[in-house]
Amino acid sequence: MTIFSLDLIRAAAGQLSSHIIKTPLLSSPALDSLVGANVYVKAECLQKTGAFKIRGALFKMMSLTPQQQKNGVITYSAGNHGNAVSAASQVLRCSAVIVMPSDAPRIKQDNCRWWGAEIVLYDKHTQDREAVAAKLIAERGLTFIPPFDDHLVMAGQGTIGIEITDQLKALGKAPDSLILGCSGGGLAAGVITVINSRYPMTQCYLTEAQGYEKWALSLESGRPEKLKTLSPTIIDGIAGPSVGAKPFEVLRTKKLNCTVAAEHDVFVAMSAAFRHLKVVVEPGGAAALGVLIREKEKFRGQNVVVVCSGGNVDPDMFTKALDLGWAASTVGQ
Repeated sequence: MTIFSLDLIRAAAGQLSSHIIKTPLLSSPALDSLVGANVYVKAECLQKTGAFKIRGALFKMMSLTPQQQKNGVITYSAGNHGNAVSAASQVLRCSAVIVMPSDAPRIKQDNCRWWGAEIVLYDKHTQDREAVAAKLIAERGLTFIPPFDDHLVMAGQGTIGIEITDQLKALGKAPDSLILGCSGGGLAAGVITVINSRYPMTQCYLTEAQGYEKWALSLESGRPEKLKTLSPTIIDGIAGPSVGAKPFEVLRTKKLNCTVAAEHDVFVAMSAAFRHLKVVVEPGGAAALGVLIREKEKFRGQNVVVVCSGGNVDPDMFTKALDLGWAASTVGQ
């Protein structure tokens, strides 16, 4: 049985180094002025497949037996994890099936198909994605690649934390706060484990989509929660229904702050990222930055690290973000 640890994250970093991009830690004097803090944005929107998920998916799939790889893999995803599994399947030369909600952004569906994956759509309001995947596993003998509730996946995502600490060390900086989007918890568990090991005084913030505050609920109840009703949202990347049991066991021991991003927040952040950092960020990937901009008084004068986790956004949604967020993103300039 694989045990999640800092050593496992380091092992993941070694195995993945030739397959992923060491994404930059971006900063901008204009963004610093907007927020009133020193802001360092980990731009996972520039990662292969356009999001951080390739790290965890590939590390997990590297552990499969030759027979499992031959039979093929399956996962469920709003898009970025599915895209990552699709890309990893091409690296390892195995087939992949991706179960996606029917309202997943077109760009995310097309990206999976480009890698050669089979897409199976479901209605997230009337169907359970786990049941859809389980049926296909039983019929085809596929191996499930979890989006977040797996120690190897968590370790792969944690390699972001190793890069962040190395990049901050090179800058001679230490983070006062870390803000990142959180859905199932794999990214948060991995990155926060690394950050806490190097910077134990850093305040860590989990950002959830408005209407999907399952981590706040879980940390209060003391157990992983699953939402019973799901509201439509554009912040699809962090709008999964469930908290992962394995990430929860890691994160429940940490001192965490939960924050909520509304659609307006992500529009402002997407516009600010484009204007000041020259990067394209999707709504879920921009949520953490949106919270920082909205709550800038709380972070004034700090060194703040923000993980922008992905950049796979439909052109019409991105245009809308620029139109609605442009004016707000220039306040204080």
